[in-house]
Amino acid sequence: MAKTPTLQQVAADAAHCEACDLYRRATQTVFGDGPASARLMLVGEQPGDREDLAGHPFVGPAGRVLDEALTDAGIDRADVYLTNAVKHFKWKARGKRRLHDKPNRREIVACKQWLDAELELVDPEVIVVLGATAGQALFGSKFRLGTARDQHDLELAGIPVVATYHPSAALRADSGQARDEIRGALVADLRRARAIAAPAGSR
Repeated sequence: MAKTPTLQQVAADAAHCEACDLYRRATQTVFGDGPASARLMLVGEQPGDREDLAGHPFVGPAGRVLDEALTDAGIDRADVYLTNAVKHFKWKARGKRRLHDKPNRREIVACKQWLDAELELVDPEVIVVLGATAGQALFGSKFRLGTARDQHDLELAGIPVVATYHPSAALRADSGQARDEIRGALVADLRRARAIAAPAGSR
């Protein structure tokens, strides 16, 4: 009987992924980070410029917003598993800068094998969907973040799902008030995910 692979083994396989063309312009595959025993699994869209260079998810500006939100929600980042629906950075050039370019459906589907493997191996108590692209990767193209945020019975294969804003939404906000509202909603949703998660030691 074949042994179940570890996250490290799957990450090593993903490092050579050529299932879509994004690998051609990315520095490297950015796989998930965190303990395999994590009760919370947070899924974002794709790595950004900083993540592409560092090889780790959520280490750039959006990662700092997420770190603050996790702290305010009473969650230790070291205890959660962080990943993205797409593992390569898709970008467009603006001068010398590499700007985020939203992945398309084909690219999301091509990367789904790695996200599925992470979900199976981590087997979290709660999945937190950060933004619409992550939600569409898990639930299909009809997923809408605004509707999903109001669903307190959202599940994926029996696992409760909390849908919330991607932390980058706070960075893109056109006013301080809008930024504060998005950040406040993110913290509230993370607190809800924490409350849903089974108590430590129950697994």
